Amino acid sequence: MDYEKLKGIVDFNAIAVDAGCSGNPGPMEYQGVYLGNEQRLFHYGPVHGTNNIGEFLAIVHALALIKQKGWDMKVYSDSYNAILWVKNRRCKTKLEHTPETEGLFQLIARAEDWLWRNPQHAQVLKWETSQWGEIPADFGRK
Repeated sequence: MDYEKLKGIVDFNAIAVDAGCSGNPGPMEYQGVYLGNEQRLFHYGPVHGTNNIGEFLAIVHALALIKQKGWDMKVYSDSYNAILWVKNRRCKTKLEHTPETEGLFQLIARAEDWLWRNPQHAQVLKWETSQWGEIPADFGRK
């Protein structure tokens, strides 16, 4: 990441999140990294899911971690859909609920419940990939 280019534009005291999926649906994972040094803070998966679900869960995971640790920071995501789902506190997925996806749907329910119980949370911002380059949490699968 070009820190000099982004200085004054991006808040580096933030968590960047992203998801990766091989196929859609397919094996999905997500992670969050601290922008200040690009250290991985969390990782989940792979599980059978979709990229949008992973993006949503990554944001909520970051928000919960920030609250749990008492940190004062923001979250960046490159997913319009996931940011909207977080705003609406609902993962609007079309993924079929099957025995294979049961655990993922339980995690989604926990994330939605967390959002309803924590309406005041860290700010979630859109990472502008076209201007800033790939989000530092990217899995590099494009």
